[in-house]
Amino acid sequence: MKKTKTKILVLSDHPLSPSGVGTQTKYFIEALLKTNRYEFICLGGAVKHQSYQPQKIEPWGENWRIYPIDGYGNHEMIRSILQKEKPDVLWFMTDPRFYGWLWEIENEIRSNVPMVYYHVWDNFPAPIFNSVFYRSTDEVVCISKVTHKILQETAPTASSHYLPHAVSPSFFHPAKTSEEREGLKQVRERITLESSIKFKNPNKKIFFWNNRNARRKQSGTLIWWFKEFLDEVGHDKATLLMHTDARDPHGQDLPHIIEHLGVDDGQILLSTNKIEAVQLANMYNAADFTINISDAEGFGLSTLESLSCGTPIIVNMTGGLQEQVTDGKNWFGWGIQPSS
Repeated sequence: MKKTKTKILVLSDHPLSPSGVGTQTKYFIEALLKTNRYEFICLGGAVKHQSYQPQKIEPWGENWRIYPIDGYGNHEMIRSILQKEKPDVLWFMTDPRFYGWLWEIENEIRSNVPMVYYHVWDNFPAPIFNSVFYRSTDEVVCISKVTHKILQETAPTASSHYLPHAVSPSFFHPAKTSEEREGLKQVRERITLESSIKFKNPNKKIFFWNNRNARRKQSGTLIWWFKEFLDEVGHDKATLLMHTDARDPHGQDLPHIIEHLGVDDGQILLSTNKIEAVQLANMYNAADFTINISDAEGFGLSTLESLSCGTPIIVNMTGGLQEQVTDGKNWFGWGIQPSS
């Protein structure tokens, strides 16, 4: 029987997880499935699973199957799935430290299928130690211009392309309909009036932060900086809304920092519930600026979502953030230059 669809084996964060890697994996898969020319088998890792039963994702059925796993895989798992499923391509995504084990058997894999790596590296100096990995891959696709320049410097003979992240304009766009405008109005009212009489101000500036509460995201530092900013301009003049897990084990105890600094009267608000993309777009549209001050950021999906909604960004000039905030001539927010 003639094969009609290209079968792709995917290694990444679980594509239904909220991480940037998971979200981009999902976007890629959904877009390609709509062509009716592809089917996907995913090893969904990097999250804790309640069940390890294979999942068929509706409405795609057999064309999109996910096997929940711990980590990102191992030698025997890859050998077994190559033999059983006979995919046409192996596509893997996230930074190289998670895939040393995979490149150990690249000679076995590439004799059966090409390896396509969707890659990120944040900054120079170029990681020369990665060059052997790049040269052991059939195609390296780079999510930022910085990553692409790094790859061309470290492994000029490796085949590579630049392909930045994307977000869905179906959700992330400036408010257009009366329903969308009403949604952002409600968000603004809740944020600007969420304080005692002392700090109530319907004209407050709203700053939005949407990230994982993890060390490199500098969530605690942002709270300290924002408090110093309010000390200068007035505590009734602005509010910082942080959409995150306030007590992530990989981050900081944000409620404690907020209380300790005395900015718990509406100056800094926490949004901790999982929400739909439409609600998230309302937050971006309601904000005056979206902030990302990560000390290292491969791309920064929240800032791209913000720009898609027409809300400017304030970012550190690192990784993919720097190509979002400026095209080299025009600025779409404020870029914080490194001091060292």
